Amino acid sequence: MAQDSFETLVEDFEFLDDWEDRYRMVIELGKAMTPLPDALKVPATKVEGCASQVWLHPQIEGGFFSFQGDSDAMIVRGLIAVLHKLYDGLPVAEVAAIDARTELGRLGLNEHLSAQRSNGLRAMVERIGQYAAAA
Repeated sequence: MAQDSFETLVEDFEFLDDWEDRYRMVIELGKAMTPLPDALKVPATKVEGCASQVWLHPQIEGGFFSFQGDSDAMIVRGLIAVLHKLYDGLPVAEVAAIDARTELGRLGLNEHLSAQRSNGLRAMVERIGQYAAAA
């Protein structure tokens, strides 16, 4: 089950008639996201497999998963913000139960991202799963 904030995003996307509007919304989500401090943009937080520079910094407190992230590409920042809505605040044990492909498919992302962006998104989802599994 996805987070309430992700469900709200799905509802918002349903009101948008075309992909260009949805694309703009993803970019706006990225712009609104708090930048990751430069001190956390290190090799250990860098996500390999992305065409852009991507960093994810996980935090687990009290059994709940959260993360900060950033990218040098606006659309990718937006995708990080979407993933944040999907995963942030979940009990760590529930992170692996999220079928990210299905959930993101509800936004229409699977059909509209380039192969490189899709690979990068998959790499971010895998990294999130690895962080949670290691907790």
